[in-house]
Amino acid sequence: MGAADEYDVVVVGGGPTGENLADRTAAAGLRTALVEAQLVGGECSYWACMPSKALLRPQAAAAHARAVPGTEVGAALDAAAVLERRDAFADHWKDDDQVAWLRGAGIELFRGHGRLAGERTVRIEGGPTLTARHAVALCTGSVPDLPDVPGLAEARPWTNREATGARQVPRRLAIVGGGVVAAEMAAAWRSLGSEVVLVLRGGHLLGRMEPFAGELVADGLTAAGVEIRRHSEVVSAGRSGHVVLNLDDGSVIEADEVLYATGRRPHTGDLGLETVGLEPGGWPEVGEDCLVAGVPGGWLYAAGDLNHRALLTHQGKYQARIAGSAIAARARGEQPDTARWGVHAASADPAGPPQVVFTEPEAASVGLTLAAAERAGLRVRAVDHDLGAVAGAKLYADGYTGRARLVVDLDREVVVGATFVGPGVAELLHAATVAVVGEVPIPRLWHAVPAFPTVSEVWLRLLEAYRDGR
Repeated sequence: MGAADEYDVVVVGGGPTGENLADRTAAAGLRTALVEAQLVGGECSYWACMPSKALLRPQAAAAHARAVPGTEVGAALDAAAVLERRDAFADHWKDDDQVAWLRGAGIELFRGHGRLAGERTVRIEGGPTLTARHAVALCTGSVPDLPDVPGLAEARPWTNREATGARQVPRRLAIVGGGVVAAEMAAAWRSLGSEVVLVLRGGHLLGRMEPFAGELVADGLTAAGVEIRRHSEVVSAGRSGHVVLNLDDGSVIEADEVLYATGRRPHTGDLGLETVGLEPGGWPEVGEDCLVAGVPGGWLYAAGDLNHRALLTHQGKYQARIAGSAIAARARGEQPDTARWGVHAASADPAGPPQVVFTEPEAASVGLTLAAAERAGLRVRAVDHDLGAVAGAKLYADGYTGRARLVVDLDREVVVGATFVGPGVAELLHAATVAVVGEVPIPRLWHAVPAFPTVSEVWLRLLEAYRDGR
């Protein structure tokens, strides 16, 4: 093995997490290699965040314009134009710009499937074997986890990749699942003209958010024409010219395509974990700095979806910055600061990461729900306010409907959770994230004056509700 195959850091996986981790170590002066089998930029750039939001934005823009008298907006979207814009946001599934960025950052790219091959070693299928002086970082993410339903393989279900990258609008689309992907894709394809039926195993959408968030989003989907089947389960499937789904209540759904959005599993089945004493196919256990537990020598890291701390692109990038800084610190012979909110601790993960569901209405949350806070043993109180009653919301759209909630830790008098549901609420979320992560005391929040007339004035109304015991 020649010297050219030795690096300070080897990153396996070139999605947003891998890119950010490699950038952080390269910026610290560590010679860094990145190994990617598919497109640099990963799931988010080509099959998730960017194309899905490009599909959803036209619907939201049209809905908001229609809610203001004096605007003229057609009843239907131009599906071809929406798909063309989606293609542009996915860079037409080419990674030239991402590769150029890597080159500019001083990161060397290796194309191919990389596997661990023992301590500090990564073997690339059909390529060289790389060794790392300081660290190997696994950033290979997650993949769809399809259930064991008889006939499902024959039905050729869509996953998020097909749902965000489809070239044609299906006349009939069935969606199985109740999470973010299911809700967003139901909204997107319905807005482009598909007849959409959404099959929920339970009774609620968006089960990780406050219950009212799922209900308001479900109301929005129903108003748009999506049929929601609650407490239903697919017991068998097939395809004979079209998809056939047999439900547990004896009913049958026929569709042109079916999207399964029922969860994710770690992309670790063929990553060589067994060569370092770990179980293939599982979620690697990591510390606050994303250092993998159970591997002697302190050299193996796992960041992003792979470690199951928070399956969100922005949290993966956050973990990447944390892990990259920790690797650089150890390379300098320093002890990383992994105390809560330390520079090398991904403390925002357990505190509750921010998340937006880009349906109409939008749902945005950060921190703990009321139920999660109570399960954690905190003495908390929820304060709610009608978003539509705020002056800024009335100006935003006629008939604005929404709701806001803060979850307050009564012992410390800090906000530990916030949820907003309504048109355009995504841009309210970062203020709540700062309040939660910064543990800003309620008395200090009174001094954070919201501009009038904005939707953000809901913060004042929520503080008043807290003060008045409502």
